[in-house]
Amino acid sequence: MWSSPLIWIVIAIVLFWAVGAHNRLVRLRSAVVQAFGSLDAHLVRWLAMLGEFDAAQATAGTLDREARSTLQGATTQLTASLAVVRAYPLQGDAVAALSAACAVLDAVWPNLQPGGDPGDALRKMAPWRVRWDELRNHNEQAARIFNEAVLHYNTAIGQFPAVLLAWVFGFSPARALSIAREGNS
Repeated sequence: MWSSPLIWIVIAIVLFWAVGAHNRLVRLRSAVVQAFGSLDAHLVRWLAMLGEFDAAQATAGTLDREARSTLQGATTQLTASLAVVRAYPLQGDAVAALSAACAVLDAVWPNLQPGGDPGDALRKMAPWRVRWDELRNHNEQAARIFNEAVLHYNTAIGQFPAVLLAWVFGFSPARALSIAREGNS
């Protein structure tokens, strides 16, 4: 029975398919990690801008203590969440925490108003709001690329018969990142 060439041909085909399918899954997982690297760079720029904003407001004394504290808390939450996702970009809970941190920052930012004359406050905030929007748009674009990579990866590990290899080698589904603003999804 084992001497039949047909059996060996079938075994060779299955083996070559398995190696090819495994390599595809590894490539797709790597694409998710690489896409997160790009998103990470954009989020770091966002955090740097927030740090500059906080420092400028502290120097000028234009934001009250509560507003600065709220902003610092949201920034700290984003920094911590980003550090965890950096270590585990395919872990669903970590990505969910990062999504939540982005949502908190999105909720805090529009409510920041420097004290003093309202016209002067608007003029002081205008360049920061422009920069915020610019960086926010870059973040959303990088998140879309990350989410597309996650979708391709999750689709691949869910297809039969690749799902069997995914199970054997421990490939688990990744989670998409939600950082789109309300109304801009």
